Amino acid sequence: MTEARITHIGGPTALLEVAGWRILTDPTFDPPGKRYFFGWGTTSRKLVGPSMAADELGPIDAALVSHHHHGDNLDPSAAALLPSWGTTVTTVKGAAKLGRGAVGLAAWDTFTLEAPGKPTITITATPCRHGPVGSDPITGPVIGFALAWEGQQHGQLWITGDTVLYPALREVPQRISVGTLLLHLGSVRFRYLSGWLRYTMDAREGAKLIDLVAPTHVVPVHYEGWSHFQQGRGPAEPVLATSSYADRISWLDPGEATTLEV
Repeated sequence: MTEARITHIGGPTALLEVAGWRILTDPTFDPPGKRYFFGWGTTSRKLVGPSMAADELGPIDAALVSHHHHGDNLDPSAAALLPSWGTTVTTVKGAAKLGRGAVGLAAWDTFTLEAPGKPTITITATPCRHGPVGSDPITGPVIGFALAWEGQQHGQLWITGDTVLYPALREVPQRISVGTLLLHLGSVRFRYLSGWLRYTMDAREGAKLIDLVAPTHVVPVHYEGWSHFQQGRGPAEPVLATSSYADRISWLDPGEATTLEV
């Protein structure tokens, strides 16, 4: 049985320690207080800093960036450090922008992480729609990541990325056996962009996705620490608890880690 250690650093940022690899997801290490502009009149202020500084992480083998153009998924502090964190895997547009050997994937493309003495990890990009129908020109391309390596007993480790629940996302558990689900929530809304429209899943959609996936483990992230998150852990937790797999959910405070059998 192999294990995965997941440390929730804050927002969408997590450190995955799996099969001898150390992988960062959506790295954000700016201090709190700054306002970020996401385009089309949308902004957000960072309210809480990371639970650990980037120089406390230790060596990083790869960074998975679901999209490069929103500061709550890749901020300037983290972008400057990407070259020191091994391989960056992101969207095709993100790779072109970031350069320096970044790997760009579209939905269902794959990439293989390889290193001497470590098992191979196959990364499959999964589809995302970062808002309502027709929002792609506003929000830009986004992907999630499914990680597979030899020795997994329960299925792949899937990071949903910033997305709402829509038909292409529902296809993921039909195409991939998912064991561990890193679930992006937050119910993001912007009052300047039809304030009732959501740009990430709320807990109701999250619970539906959990029931579709039937995972062994669920770790929610991306729900607190920014002004555009409209649903934090407090209101989200009882809604996720209605899932048939509620006993498999591990809420991690920023800085907290869990080790899971995968």
